[in-house]
Amino acid sequence: MSNPPVVTALLLVRVVVGVTMMMHGYNHWRGGGKIAGTARWFSGLGLRYGLIQAWMSVLTELGAGFMLVIGLLTPLACAAVISVMLIAGLLAHRKNGFFVFKDGYEYVLLLGVVSVLLATIGPGRISVDDAADISVTGWAGGGIALGVAVVAVAGLLATCYRPAPKPAASAADSAADATPAG
Repeated sequence: MSNPPVVTALLLVRVVVGVTMMMHGYNHWRGGGKIAGTARWFSGLGLRYGLIQAWMSVLTELGAGFMLVIGLLTPLACAAVISVMLIAGLLAHRKNGFFVFKDGYEYVLLLGVVSVLLATIGPGRISVDDAADISVTGWAGGGIALGVAVVAVAGLLATCYRPAPKPAASAADSAADATPAG
């Protein structure tokens, strides 16, 4: 693809998504509550190994972001972004609805879909993939990114997701529920 506006647009999208992911990873590592706070947050979401989850998230976000910026193994970098966004969307944002200003899933949905788009279209001519003649685009690139992400998320949830049980209803609540409305 040698169309200059398309080449420039793909570079811009890759760099913006990549830097966003790196900043997100850096914030999980060094921002606010640092790695310990991120670990507590992951544990609060129902993930069993908060500290391991925090470090894996940091490494995934930093690594995938860097790979996107340079355009290296783009479908796999996109798969990493999609998987992080799926976990965030499912565990942290879904219950809050769509809008990001209500802590909804708008932001993670956008980053995930843009990553599917990048994996499908490819990184463009200004990329390591292009220089190394690595071309996995189209349905194959998008399918790899989405498939790897879904399998990774399913594996993570199956092995690590253990939400706290809901508190048992009190005897008074049970009696009120059992009384017919009349």
